[in-house]
Amino acid sequence: MDRRRFLQLGAASPLLLGLGSVAGEARAQQRQPGNAGSSGNGKARNVIFLVSDGMSMGTLTAADQYLYWRDERHTHWIDLYMQRDLPVHRGLMDMSSRNAMVTDSAAAAASWGCGHRVNNGSVNIGPDDEEYPTILQIAREAGKATGLVTTTTVTHATPAGFGANVASRGQEADIAKQYYERGYDVILGGGNHYFDPERRDDGEDLYGKFEQAGHEIIRDRDALLALSDSDVGVLGTFSNWHLPYEIDRLHNEQSKQSVPTLAEMTDAALQRLNRIGDGFVLQVEGGRVDHAAHGNDLGGLLFDQLAFDDAIGVALAFQQEHPDTLVIITTDHGNANPGFQAGPDLGHGQFEKLSRFKGTGLTHIVPELNEEVSRDTIRDRFKETLELEISDRETDMIYDFVRGDYELPYHRTNHIRSLVAKVVANHLDFNWIGRSHSADYVELAATGPGAEQVGPFTKNTDLHQFMLKALGIEAVQEAANRRGVRVFA
Repeated sequence: MDRRRFLQLGAASPLLLGLGSVAGEARAQQRQPGNAGSSGNGKARNVIFLVSDGMSMGTLTAADQYLYWRDERHTHWIDLYMQRDLPVHRGLMDMSSRNAMVTDSAAAAASWGCGHRVNNGSVNIGPDDEEYPTILQIAREAGKATGLVTTTTVTHATPAGFGANVASRGQEADIAKQYYERGYDVILGGGNHYFDPERRDDGEDLYGKFEQAGHEIIRDRDALLALSDSDVGVLGTFSNWHLPYEIDRLHNEQSKQSVPTLAEMTDAALQRLNRIGDGFVLQVEGGRVDHAAHGNDLGGLLFDQLAFDDAIGVALAFQQEHPDTLVIITTDHGNANPGFQAGPDLGHGQFEKLSRFKGTGLTHIVPELNEEVSRDTIRDRFKETLELEISDRETDMIYDFVRGDYELPYHRTNHIRSLVAKVVANHLDFNWIGRSHSADYVELAATGPGAEQVGPFTKNTDLHQFMLKALGIEAVQEAANRRGVRVFA
């Protein structure tokens, strides 16, 4: 281990200070002759954990069907199931949190990050305020590089679930500070607000601290694409808050030039992490799939899902060159359970209409819909953004709704976003059951060393131990148990 890496590990959270002797004993045990570890033949050197946040099965299906209509090829995710030459293990996963059948993203990511079910809204914090060591902390203790990539703020619930401990997911400024204190290597996404001293409430300059610790700081796509073949950490934030929806980014020249795609960030992270430590753990999140589902926005949903699928392609290409890499692909929960329904010519007229969308209704239509809006403006916004000619009746429903003279009967859809979605559904036969997370079991797939641990049905917390075992660092837990140290449950 070089001096820079040694100093980085020295910045680890105080939570891990008590693990040093445990980890040392575990590594010594692994070095004993004839001890290949408990995960059988072949260990994973790297783990790439990809999460399409809030992806219902209808989202996965619709994205694949649309892509096949457009490009005559399947998504990387579905193609993984179709090909015969790459062993893939898949099943369903129960994502319930400690206190609810329907999880939020914080508790969902924490179940993977620390191996415990925690209450919705908390991040790796137990019911009695226990701080559970996270997968990224444990990986760093084992000498591996660590990374987080997302289209949300980098301090959002899902990335935080892999590397932070806070009582509330809303403590994003604290999460950013923990990333610095724990010395994570590559962090890419949105969230400038939580690192910029002029925007942070405490005025702390986290960019400066990361830079002093040896990280490169980058703020736009050009800088990302120009990263050198170095072995230092990287912090990149490409927006004050979340990154734009992919369909909005594609139709805005400034955003196309300044904001990288999820695939580009994933590729940059993999290339850098592969040069830093003795293997790595990288979490990649398509976070705005969830936001689009909450907003019942078809364009936002499918194009962000396709952008996530491009990142899967990057991960699988990396794995092909580095077969000691375990790739895990999943979602943390369903959201709004959308999907195409029976229509006059599904796969032709509907997809053709979708291909003409120029942005999200969430960005370009909904903000205009207030009690001052005119009927002409309503029609114009649908035409300009989605190229849909809506009827007088549809226009009147929206006009009356924003003035309080009309409402939808189901309270979870009694919102202007859902009404816009219902109007779009009249034209594309794509509909939603609500605007909230769902209790559905979720899709889980894995390929690479250790993937055989995925069976037909998995409990979310099992994935934590699954990753440790695949990496060959589960002995940290075993040694802790022998010492009577309750580190993991």
